[in-house]
Amino acid sequence: MKFTKMHGIGNDYIYVDGFREHVKNPSALSIRMSDRHFGVGADGLILVLPSKCADFRMRMFNADGSEAEMCGNGARCVGRFVYDHGLTDKTSFTLETGGGIRPITLHLEAGRVQSVTVDMGAPQALEKREGYVYVSMGNPHAVHLVPFDPFAWEAFEREGARLCSTLGMNIEFTKVLSREALQMRVYERGSAETLACGSGACASAAAAMALGLCNQSVTVKLRGGTLLIECRQEDGHILLRGDAVSVYEGDWLLGE
Repeated sequence: MKFTKMHGIGNDYIYVDGFREHVKNPSALSIRMSDRHFGVGADGLILVLPSKCADFRMRMFNADGSEAEMCGNGARCVGRFVYDHGLTDKTSFTLETGGGIRPITLHLEAGRVQSVTVDMGAPQALEKREGYVYVSMGNPHAVHLVPFDPFAWEAFEREGARLCSTLGMNIEFTKVLSREALQMRVYERGSAETLACGSGACASAAAAMALGLCNQSVTVKLRGGTLLIECRQEDGHILLRGDAVSVYEGDWLLGE
């Protein structure tokens, strides 16, 4: 089975062309391939598939085999994947996800994809209680706005795992650096800490915007890099822009 290893600011997944490859048990395959010692090594597996209601469909499986509704970084990489692999020549198209249909826009330079924007839709169920802002970006997030540097917080892994298990959500610890910038560290369902989470960055920005703590366009600094988040005024949709990098392609021996 042919695959492509890609990442969006360090949030890495294994991508499989479901138009050409048939994966019988993607959950089990994600566990095997995502292992960083005995497999390819990734935060999970993403299948690129035909869709009956959009141009393409994406199914995302975490490193523990659980299926997730949505992944912003993954969606951006799917955008580059379908263009680089000749599945489309369009620079704007739609992607079906478990969290809804998401419009994708590719930004090209000299015919090559340099960055990708995903329209993540309007944030839903935005509610503040018990020190957290709960936000759905097609998948559930609990944003904890903190006054300290989350990158240097030694208790992050313990607290992230505890809250993720208790709340059943992706957990973001976010510091407002200025009205133009946020800093975020994330603990994800099914993958533990990752270097970045696109939907989490959107959730953090939406939370800070709703509380009047930042502008309607901000950069979010994560351990793997920086994302640009913008709230579109006319409909409140959150636009996520960042890189989408192909690392390498390979062949997975399904029988071994």
